[in-house]
Amino acid sequence: MPDEKMLIETLIDILSDLRASLKNIRSGIESLEEGIKKLEMECFGEVIPEREIVLEKEEEVKPEEKPVEIKKKEEIPPKPEEIKEEIKVEEKPKVEEVKPKPEVIVEAKKVAEKIEGFKGIYRPLTERAKGISEDLYKDVATGEIIEVLIGKGDKAIKVGGTNILPFYLFEGEMKHDIKIAMEILDIEPKDWPESLAKYFSDVFHDPGLWAKKCVETYGAEAICVYLQGTDPNFLNLDAKHAKEVVEKVANTVDVPLIIWGSGNAEKDVEILKEVADIIGDKGAAIGPVIEANHRTLSAIAMGYNLPVIASSPIDVNLAKQLNILLENMGLSLDKILMDPSIGALGYGIEYAYSVMERIRLAALYSQDTKLQVPFICAIGKEVWKTKETRLPTDEIFGDMETRGILMEAITGVVLTLAGGDLLIMRHPKSIELCKTLFGVLSMS
Repeated sequence: MPDEKMLIETLIDILSDLRASLKNIRSGIESLEEGIKKLEMECFGEVIPEREIVLEKEEEVKPEEKPVEIKKKEEIPPKPEEIKEEIKVEEKPKVEEVKPKPEVIVEAKKVAEKIEGFKGIYRPLTERAKGISEDLYKDVATGEIIEVLIGKGDKAIKVGGTNILPFYLFEGEMKHDIKIAMEILDIEPKDWPESLAKYFSDVFHDPGLWAKKCVETYGAEAICVYLQGTDPNFLNLDAKHAKEVVEKVANTVDVPLIIWGSGNAEKDVEILKEVADIIGDKGAAIGPVIEANHRTLSAIAMGYNLPVIASSPIDVNLAKQLNILLENMGLSLDKILMDPSIGALGYGIEYAYSVMERIRLAALYSQDTKLQVPFICAIGKEVWKTKETRLPTDEIFGDMETRGILMEAITGVVLTLAGGDLLIMRHPKSIELCKTLFGVLSMS
């Protein structure tokens, strides 16, 4: 049969291939042995004799021994007379008293009253990089961030004016330190956690006293008045309320002011138009200015010579576009602060950092003049609305107040390293931590 012949031929081919493969393996082993011998001769001068492999002998399994039979004694049944009936008394089950488990109370550690400063020894980079060419670690920028003045008089503050990435002092200079403004509200905050509220609860009823405490007790360089109560989706308070609040604050403190509206485009125009009459001669910053209301608010700002907060969704192109629109309206770049709409630690801070860094790199190294304006970051309201700042003290999350302080401080530090020039914060301990670190990083 042809099929059988084909099958036999196929088997013969397979067997011949196997035989050839075995020969190749054998020759390969022989060449490997020769190579090992050559290596032994070069290394040791002789061929090391092969060791005999002694196989361990397996223990012989002895045949199973028959088990010894144990004869059982015949049981002698008892006589009927000896059998006595036993009366069994049922035992009552013991009722165990269930004791309530003691509650585990984690004692909240008292937050240190004083933040300790830097304890190490600072060595400038020029000293640490001795012997290394400066070209290897220096990349000098060609652009510079424009200076913006907020406030008037001796306590006015300037932000911007840097030609380096944050704290890269070996490449240029930061003309001004990082500035931090303390935030107050126009209403008594009902949603602030106790760990934050306890520092200001005695002055919540009066925005003027609240601002005064921030300046005199906690050393605030500037005050940001957040007009949260005017939000149409919240309390929808009118312009009269906003004017009263801002007037109280302006008459109580002499530091620069930042007036931050509710974020509603139409309502902010109505409110900031009235408020500008009070702060017009104080050089306060107003905002947020968005694309929807940039025409009206830029006109108000130019009329009173006030800087504005240009707020855009976290995007490089949208931030640049808004700056161009404001400049086209006649507002110069030295009157603009960019608000990139940041997120808190754990709530989009990575994306905020990325966008801010790209804007700052374009401003310094690509000579993009429309992006050469300082950043303002509203950190306090973003951090203290997160659930982590409100969770009580427990074994896993630790002390409630310490957690909130660190969340705000870390957010502030991270966004400063991305290019932040002016931070708006709430907790005095968070501000103290940031200032301590910024002081160390500013050493040259």
